[in-house]
Amino acid sequence: MRIFKDADEMQRWSMEQRISGNTIGFVPTMGYLHNGHLSLIEEARAECDLVVVSVFVNPAQFGPKEDFGSYPRDARGDLEMCEGAGVAAVFMPTLDAMYAKDASVGVNETSLSLGLCGTSRPGHFRGVCTVVAKLLNIIQPQVMVLGQKDYQQAAVLTRMIRDLNFPVELKIAPIMREPDGLAMSSRNIYLTKEQRSQALAIGAALTKAHDCFYAGESSADEIKRQMRAELQENALDIDYVEIVNGLELRPVQSVEMGNVALIAAFCGKTRLIDNCIL
Repeated sequence: MRIFKDADEMQRWSMEQRISGNTIGFVPTMGYLHNGHLSLIEEARAECDLVVVSVFVNPAQFGPKEDFGSYPRDARGDLEMCEGAGVAAVFMPTLDAMYAKDASVGVNETSLSLGLCGTSRPGHFRGVCTVVAKLLNIIQPQVMVLGQKDYQQAAVLTRMIRDLNFPVELKIAPIMREPDGLAMSSRNIYLTKEQRSQALAIGAALTKAHDCFYAGESSADEIKRQMRAELQENALDIDYVEIVNGLELRPVQSVEMGNVALIAAFCGKTRLIDNCIL
């Protein structure tokens, strides 16, 4: 397994692999890898000859009061997991390798990124789009695999790829969950035992949305009311509870098949997100 820290060296290696006829699958991560990431790597391996994983905690997508400094990091563990998963190369750039000190160009998506996480995390999706655009240019994959847990992020990046004509196919892999139902996330490490128990209310609220819909309830307001009640009963601080059109991310009033129920909530100081497609 090759390890690259320099963007030019990573790009040269990728170009050599493509010239040799190999297809490249790419999984972008911020590290502290878990089984959810391994499922994305598995998907990429099924699609392509070689898999490249990036490990980079991107400061551009964190707000000034967010957890960039304390975000969990484990470079050695990440490399061990990648090697065990059959990854061909890992790109672990330094901050200087990704952003020039006088960098002045970024990528803005101005529709899908405005609501949901975009409301409470201004500038977040500009940071996401900019770093992923750079990573696609450096690694030059034919396929990129993302997880459904970050549903809005996947929608925003799908739009960026379409609008900027990136020659890459985007695959969205299902949410991976812990045995107790909690969506896998690097931030779960922050949770105390009591908070971990509280956090299960997020999955329970989504299950309630699913069950209400299949029982015939079509009022988004009523379904969201029941979702909020589940979260509040477990003392979670709600950022948002929403049901949206799956493609445009527009809130709906009457729920239909294919709409998406989404939750962002704080468990202590830890912000967790989850969703389900109805």
